[in-house]
Amino acid sequence: MTSQLAVVTVTYNSGDYLTTFLRSLGEATTADPQVIIADNGSVDGAPERAEREFASARVVRTGGNIGYGGAVNRGVAELGPDIDYVVVANPDVEWSPGSLDELIAATERWPRAGSLGPLIHEPDGSVYPSARRVPDLLSGTGHALFSTIWKSNPWTTAYRADDVAPSERPVGWLSGSCVVLRRTAFDSIDGFDSRYFMYMEDVDLGDRLGKAGWLNVYVPSAVITHTKGHSAGKNPELMLPAHHRSAYRFQADRNPGLLRAPLRLALRIGLAVRSKLAVRAARKALDNNGGHVTGDQR
Repeated sequence: MTSQLAVVTVTYNSGDYLTTFLRSLGEATTADPQVIIADNGSVDGAPERAEREFASARVVRTGGNIGYGGAVNRGVAELGPDIDYVVVANPDVEWSPGSLDELIAATERWPRAGSLGPLIHEPDGSVYPSARRVPDLLSGTGHALFSTIWKSNPWTTAYRADDVAPSERPVGWLSGSCVVLRRTAFDSIDGFDSRYFMYMEDVDLGDRLGKAGWLNVYVPSAVITHTKGHSAGKNPELMLPAHHRSAYRFQADRNPGLLRAPLRLALRIGLAVRSKLAVRAARKALDNNGGHVTGDQR
């Protein structure tokens, strides 16, 4: 397993989260995978410290903040052809004992799985809806426009698959915060679309894997904890508009042509309004309590 498995994580001033990530990784698998830290311009010293303290870790500079998907692609490019499985995970993930081995074991049960993802706990112990349906124009627009003001709306419920109990099964897409990718599948679709700076790159990846004949498989017997938004929450003016631009790109790419131009225009306007409201609310929350904005905007 050691020669077949590698881990890629993307850092941008990740601080002590990266140390927790690497320490817990040692208990998540009996293998000793190489870890590529694709760094997007950190100035906190965390990548360098990790490289000194963990023999398996190696820092790769991306040359600047090129976004999540682009940095993952840069990290994967460092891996040799003997790597069969690439684990892509955020540095603020904490692995449960045996969780990565459980994901790798599931690849044997699902030989057509291009990606496999675990059950993800929030820091408060609640389950994050990480295995979702691919949003079409109607459900994606309904969710994007109403999820924050009408949480029980039918489009969000369908998109997040809130009505489905956790079970090992194929799904539309898996959260890119922690996912095992079969190298042949990842390479067959040319990896992440680097046009997505942040957010929706995992939705796009899962959709393209599915269209290429691969499965995205949810494996809830593998469990991790993800402290979401430690970076995004500090910069809502940058990250929230990036999310809304990515949401528009995803639907615009899948709904081209003159006939759908009015729909794309309405979506662009709606998302622009939602973005401004989200930034305003996030800034107010930060000003009031100095905390992070960690709520899921997707």
